[in-house]
Amino acid sequence: MKATLLQIKDFLQSVHFKKYAKRFGLFVLGCITLLLIASGALSFYFNRNKPEIIAKINAKINENINGEFHIGDFQYKFLTGFPNFTLALKEVELKDRQWKTHRHTLLKAKEIEVRLNVWSLLQHEINIRKILINEADIYLYKAANGYSNSDIFKPKKKKSSENKSETETTIGQINLNNVHFILDNRVGHKLFDFDVASLKSKVDYDGDDWQTDLFLKTTVKSLAFNTVHGSFAKQKILQGTFDISYSSENQKISVDTQGLQIGTDSFDIIAFFTVGKTNSPFGINIGTTILWQNASNLLSDNISSKLNRFNLKKEIQVNCDIKGDFNDQGDPRIVVQAEVANNELTIPDGLFTDCNFKGIFTNNFKPKEGFNDANSAIVLSHFFGKYQKMPIKIPQVVINNLENPIATGNMSSDFDIQNINEMCSDKWINFTSGHAHAGLKFQFNIVDLYITKPRFTGDVNISNASFDYIPKKIHAKETNIQLNFTQEALLIKQITYKHKNNSFRIDGKIDNFLNLYYDAPEKMVINWNIYCPNIDVKQFLGILKNSQAKKVAQKPVKNVNFSNQMRSVIEKCAVVINLKADKINYGKLTATNTSATIQMINSKLSLKNGSLQTSGGSIAFSGSIEPRGNNYTFQSNAQVNRVDIANFLRSFNNFGIRSFSPKDIKGKLSSHANVTGLINDKGELITNSMTGNLGFTVNQGALLDFEPIVRIGKFAFPFRDVKNITFSDLSGNVNLRGERIDVHNLTISSSVLNFDVEGIYSFGRGTNLALTIPLRNSKNDVKLASKAERDAVRERGIVLHLIALDDEGKMKIKWGKRGK
Repeated sequence: MKATLLQIKDFLQSVHFKKYAKRFGLFVLGCITLLLIASGALSFYFNRNKPEIIAKINAKINENINGEFHIGDFQYKFLTGFPNFTLALKEVELKDRQWKTHRHTLLKAKEIEVRLNVWSLLQHEINIRKILINEADIYLYKAANGYSNSDIFKPKKKKSSENKSETETTIGQINLNNVHFILDNRVGHKLFDFDVASLKSKVDYDGDDWQTDLFLKTTVKSLAFNTVHGSFAKQKILQGTFDISYSSENQKISVDTQGLQIGTDSFDIIAFFTVGKTNSPFGINIGTTILWQNASNLLSDNISSKLNRFNLKKEIQVNCDIKGDFNDQGDPRIVVQAEVANNELTIPDGLFTDCNFKGIFTNNFKPKEGFNDANSAIVLSHFFGKYQKMPIKIPQVVINNLENPIATGNMSSDFDIQNINEMCSDKWINFTSGHAHAGLKFQFNIVDLYITKPRFTGDVNISNASFDYIPKKIHAKETNIQLNFTQEALLIKQITYKHKNNSFRIDGKIDNFLNLYYDAPEKMVINWNIYCPNIDVKQFLGILKNSQAKKVAQKPVKNVNFSNQMRSVIEKCAVVINLKADKINYGKLTATNTSATIQMINSKLSLKNGSLQTSGGSIAFSGSIEPRGNNYTFQSNAQVNRVDIANFLRSFNNFGIRSFSPKDIKGKLSSHANVTGLINDKGELITNSMTGNLGFTVNQGALLDFEPIVRIGKFAFPFRDVKNITFSDLSGNVNLRGERIDVHNLTISSSVLNFDVEGIYSFGRGTNLALTIPLRNSKNDVKLASKAERDAVRERGIVLHLIALDDEGKMKIKWGKRGK
């Protein structure tokens, strides 16, 4: 290493090296001197020939324009661009001849540097090697009538065979710094507005064709293909290199750029622009991988305002193709294609996870109906996602007419039914088990991007579901549902349902379901056919109670979700039920072979054409039940035919009568009743609440060991069997008035004696009954052939007139007639 350094040192100190170093220094000094002399000569030439050069430049420019060109000053830049001759034009303005009408200056620049070829200049020719435009405004304007201020440039004259060899003025390189560029096309309602920080372009010519690699850094203030709808990429910084070429034969500019930065994202763009006078078609194809929100923010307001209501969490692959004509009014054709894989899709109504699909947007859905929102559509294919844990498959969905969007498609889903719980924001229903399958065609409106009034046709099957209907405290289990949605009706093919001891098998139909569900649920009538092996009426009463939802002031919402809508329909619709039951239990009452038509409107249950068998007889009935506070009010019309009176009274807790018990009486009861009253929250009859009319007869009746009669009989009828009194006639009519009963024409014809009763019986205080009792022995009256014969002998002999009345809570009997 040291030896090498010594050799280098010896070489630098040698005579041979010093000789050549001196010559090289003289050569460099000569070059500098020559440069100074040449620059001085050029400066001298410019100053001496300045008027001639200016005149030539003006002449050259004026040869090619129809307008006014103004230069404020000239300046020669010493050594700048050497060996080219650099001329700085100050305060440059270029106006067309109609500037006073539209007042848009084509070019206004503080400085334009023009670098001229020296040798061409010495030969009195203008050959521009480079133009630099600094701090300028360029405004290309096209009026609504088709006039453009760019028409200032005269068309080139075709070369003749004689002058083909002549050279033309060409521009080799163009640079722009801090240039504000505007293209304002009033014919097509297009506005392109750019703040160009830097543009560098070196042009290669091939005859009339040319090619350049153009570097551009600019801020997009407006890229509006339709000014009504707003700008694309507004306020975004655009930076990249463009491969641009021009074909004079096709009058077309082609652009290709890879990795173009727009904002924070990278794009690959292929485009073409035709610069013909009459037609100016263009096409732009953009490909990128980008976040949804970033892509939406690059689009015009009319599109981004809608897309911003959606979101995709991960990047998506997007390709956008735009084609149109600069001279056409309205929007260009826009087609956007995207592919989404394993993403999260947020929509105004919720969230889809594990989302996959291919999507296409077009603003020309029907080819002959123009490029506009009304003819725009979004087509999603091979869609799969989980909506609140429910998997949804949609082979294709089309959302068309973005002015009034309507979505149509097919969907299928298999899921555990408890996943629906997350859709019920107010927790009115809670599923604990079960599975659902749906295969549906759907159509729904989209209002302000919210799904409204979805309409379905197809099937929904639910199996082995258990749930709690919280407003009415109902717990159901082993529920199976088969539904078929048609355009005309909802067909309820089968529902099997268990609630406590009650089980049901249901089928039915809801006419005009799709319309009434959303627009008039209160007019909806559900027609059900229900078969029940067993019903416990007391357990069933809870269904009638209104939900006790707290009423709080809420702000109006734009959408009504599935949960809210379904609950509203359930609470408002009317239900008509054709009921058949093998067995019905109401407390101690057991009925068989029951059938009825039941109607439920709001919380009122109405019964028509009811019939049942109980206590050895039958009952035909109609009526209604509805909640009233903590109780239920009922109204009943009933025809009772030959029921066992003891069992019947026992079933209804003897209707609250304490003076005798069901064990004291037997016989077959027939009656007709029109009664209203109350039932408590345990399903028990509140006896002193009843009002109405009741008439009855008892056949084959007997009064067994009835203590009050036995007590009196010991003294009054010591030789008669008062412990076993049989009746040939026991009938009457009563008027129920809550705690009191008005007794009319109560006739008792028995084996011991006959008597008639009329007056007031009270469950509390106030009993006042008049008893008419013939003392004759009536044991053999039953042998008389006719009622007329029995009536003729009824009051023979001694007749007692007694009053049974309330005396401070105790029943006392005294002599007297009613009213005396």
